[in-house]
Amino acid sequence: KKKKKDISDYYAYNDGRLRFSKQSVVYKSHKTGKVDSIPAPELSAAQWRRVCLGHGIKLATSTGLVYRYDGFRDTDFEKISAFFKTNYKVELAEKDMCVKGWNWGTAKFTGSLLSFDVSDSPVFEIPLSSVSQCATGKNEVTVEFHQNDDAEVSLMEVRFYVPPNTGDDGSDPVEAFAQNVLSKADVIQATGDAVCVFKELQCLTPRGRYDIRIYPTFLHLHGKTFDYKIPYTTVLRLFLLPHKDQRQMFFVISLDPPIKQGQTRYHFLILLFSKDEELSLALNMSEDEVEKRYEGKLSKNMSGPLFEIVSRVMKALVNRKITVPGNFQGHSRSQCITCAYKASSGLLYPLERGFIYVHKPPVHLRFEEISCVNFARGTTTTRSFDFEIETKQSNQYTFSNIEREEYGKLFDFVNAKKLNIKNRGFKEGMKGADGYSDSDEDQHDAYLERMKEEGKIREEGDGSDESEGDSGTDTPQTKYIGYDSNASESDSEADDGDSEEESKTKKPEKKPKKVVKEMKERKPRKEKKVKDPGAPKRPMSAYMLWLNANRERIKSENPGISVTEISKKAGEMWKQLSKDRREEWDRKAAEAKKQYEKAMKEYRESGGGAALVTKEKKKKGGKVEAKKKSGGEKETKEGGNESFKSKEFISSEESSSESDHDRGSKRKVCD
Repeated sequence: KKKKKDISDYYAYNDGRLRFSKQSVVYKSHKTGKVDSIPAPELSAAQWRRVCLGHGIKLATSTGLVYRYDGFRDTDFEKISAFFKTNYKVELAEKDMCVKGWNWGTAKFTGSLLSFDVSDSPVFEIPLSSVSQCATGKNEVTVEFHQNDDAEVSLMEVRFYVPPNTGDDGSDPVEAFAQNVLSKADVIQATGDAVCVFKELQCLTPRGRYDIRIYPTFLHLHGKTFDYKIPYTTVLRLFLLPHKDQRQMFFVISLDPPIKQGQTRYHFLILLFSKDEELSLALNMSEDEVEKRYEGKLSKNMSGPLFEIVSRVMKALVNRKITVPGNFQGHSRSQCITCAYKASSGLLYPLERGFIYVHKPPVHLRFEEISCVNFARGTTTTRSFDFEIETKQSNQYTFSNIEREEYGKLFDFVNAKKLNIKNRGFKEGMKGADGYSDSDEDQHDAYLERMKEEGKIREEGDGSDESEGDSGTDTPQTKYIGYDSNASESDSEADDGDSEEESKTKKPEKKPKKVVKEMKERKPRKEKKVKDPGAPKRPMSAYMLWLNANRERIKSENPGISVTEISKKAGEMWKQLSKDRREEWDRKAAEAKKQYEKAMKEYRESGGGAALVTKEKKKKGGKVEAKKKSGGEKETKEGGNESFKSKEFISSEESSSESDHDRGSKRKVCD
């Protein structure tokens, strides 16, 4: 077995797996899952040649097809050459490419391949199946290509200059060149009559109603605005999926390469049918021709539901199996799950070998390309959850707003298919008495608990004030802790007998003192450390030293990367660093630490930092005096003597030698 190198960043080649067996050569693409099989008897020639990134093999078959596989090492030649000679009876010949840079040579047509040679060595080769159009001019042939959606930059056109000399038979060399290209090019021309025509079919992607003309080698979609010609060789898979309402059917055609409409690419063709719609169809062929060409898969006259007729015809002409939903059944007994993908609602179908989502945008994920799945709580409500799928290419697909009743069924399906579940313990955490928790009340909220405690303290303080206000108390301590809203009522009662009320209200004064005590116990804020600007800088850790040395390299290897992504990438690279490399940076960090300690010692010996220490001591002394002063004021307030005055109502001109009568009148004003 030989695994190809991933060089898609350079040439958009498809990464895959190549297997040589005694019976055939099999290649499977990792991206599409498409399998190319070359039977051993059909192999006619094999070449080993050096390419830009290693070595490659070019295989030619007796049917005129050419296959090229790159990504081999130089040491693989002897092993593969011996295998080919023993099992395929084909010699693996070495062929060098011409790298002179000349643009004058000979064009050779070999099967479906155009080779431009200089001195019998190929300069470049063009697969004619990639040609979309060929136009001629005066001594010139223009070859246009299909756009490669996997590549950032695609080659769209090549022009060949053909000398103006006539051939041996008097033919024009420009026309002869163009005919050789068109005979093998992927240029679809609607010639002859269609096998059958389906009128006004509803199409979801691309949206609209189209007449579908079925030809022997391609499919023609004819709409009011656009026309599409789809060769059957580009069809990967066919799906027939029932709608959740059980009254409609989806027929999905997977395409690679996709059809194009301006800058939009459609990788899926989705048709929507009603189950009640019937059709009687007669093929534009004789019964003997139908029997001979399709071997009983079709008949000349067919009738039945429209979706069955279309799917049957497509299966016979494309020669692909139709995929239908498996044994999965959701909560509502349907074979799909309602969800949302990229802000559009649709249906997710769990299949026997993958998932498919319809319809906007359609997504097909095979189990073999899935790395892991994840069940996550919904972001807006707890009555739904999200289903996340991560592929081996690190692409993530999130299907959100799935009803909670579907959770158990989907979890059991994923578990039965032995997919890697990232949060396997999540099922028990989400399930409540009815299989799913409705809220997050069971989770501990520290902030909420603290707010509740503070609320209780405030309620106790407010309750004590209200009870004292109702009893008509008018003591100085009570008025300081909580100001009474019924000040006029308490004032009138205080005029009748101040001395009697003071003797009655001595015991209830204990409750407000508790509130004051609670206020006194609050911890003071931590003081910020003052930084010495003249002190030596602290040494960096081993990781920071390594990051500063490799930051520019990370930026150059990942152009356009942000600051946060640099840190993330550097963390991953640091984890993968070998033990020897880490020890090297640890030694550098230890040396930097020793130098810092030495510099710090010299700095202190020279008197550095002394002014800072003196400044801090002065600050601390000032704070202690302020604390003592505030403490003395509190003692005066809590003493309970009649000389207490509220801070808001003491003027600077008042003296401490005022009479008792004046003090009493001022206290009433305060109240």
